[in-house]
Amino acid sequence: MIQRNNSDCYSRPLLPVDRQMFGPDATAKALEMLRLHPSYRATPLRELHGLAASVGIQSVHIKDESGRFGLGSFKSLGGAYAVVCLALEEASRVLGRVVNASELLDPDVRTVVRNLNVGCATDGNHGRSVAAGANLAGCRANIFVHEGVSPERIAAIARFGANVVEVAGNYDDAVAEAERVCHANGWIIVSDTSWPGYERIPRLVMQGYTVMVSEILAELERPPTHVFLQAGVGGFAAAMAASLTLDIGPARPKFIIVEPDRAACLFASNKVDAPVKIAPVEPTVMAMLECYEPSMLAWGILSRLADVYMTVCDADAIAAMQQLAAAENGTSRVIAGESGGAGLAGLLAAAADPHGRELIGLDSHSRVLLFNTEGATDPTIYKNLTGIDPGVLVPA
Repeated sequence: MIQRNNSDCYSRPLLPVDRQMFGPDATAKALEMLRLHPSYRATPLRELHGLAASVGIQSVHIKDESGRFGLGSFKSLGGAYAVVCLALEEASRVLGRVVNASELLDPDVRTVVRNLNVGCATDGNHGRSVAAGANLAGCRANIFVHEGVSPERIAAIARFGANVVEVAGNYDDAVAEAERVCHANGWIIVSDTSWPGYERIPRLVMQGYTVMVSEILAELERPPTHVFLQAGVGGFAAAMAASLTLDIGPARPKFIIVEPDRAACLFASNKVDAPVKIAPVEPTVMAMLECYEPSMLAWGILSRLADVYMTVCDADAIAAMQQLAAAENGTSRVIAGESGGAGLAGLLAAAADPHGRELIGLDSHSRVLLFNTEGATDPTIYKNLTGIDPGVLVPA
């Protein structure tokens, strides 16, 4: 299913706070801080020549986040960045001076930060990032997981020393429980979704994501004309759309938002031009995108910037995983998790539909940008879905 942006806000300017948080200066700040991480390096931007030719467009590039910081997901940029920012703010407040990221190992700073508690709900990747950020900063992380989060993903979070709390129900139930417990204990909620009165920390999370835009534009000779962005609550998609718009300017690309057909809260919100919560149905294999209510912050941005909303089915996502694993006869192979290939699934579905091609404006001059937002963060699930053992795949 595919539809144009129905919002009255469409094509209106971004808010001043969005320019402050996602513009080039903010991206430079996030990049400067993340470069202090000992394992920082720009992730690959892979060109898929054969795929572009097969769908009749000029080029396809995919930003491959499967190796980011060894955590397997773009979310390692956001949650960890926000936690470090909060830890530095707390140390600055207590010590009465500005504390920089280079001082994280200072004994006085560690003494202050070790008393800080952060918490969040997660499908897996965001919680892993928050736990990693807390481990780096020296504070405590409390991660709330719902019953659909696999044991492998829970173990990956626990390896960073986080307190993992298992919650009955779905992601929204974990969000509610995290909010209740964090408020009761005075812990700081580090969520990648926002609600009325809670926007500043999700903005920090999203600001961390903008590092990808800086890396991409440094490599591309010409900016993309189309960007397919998979979405759960919409934080990643909104951060990419805002940052690319503010960097590129009036010639900014078209943004196509791709969601699972079983959890398409942004698609449903666009229909009525207002954020709505949808009822849960059968779970989707795109577990990291299985969200039923948009982030208020993300919706405010996407209602201004998204050009098209579309949905893909589970079979499309699995086919995209398999195609990326075999891309270009192995020369540009990409190991994409269940949600990682959703953007490609959207491109293939749109390109195969004459109405979709026309609506999106795909033609022989189109330069498409995709994101592999996660690798095989659960190797067992990856093998079960694709029939491929990710351990034998080595990206080119």
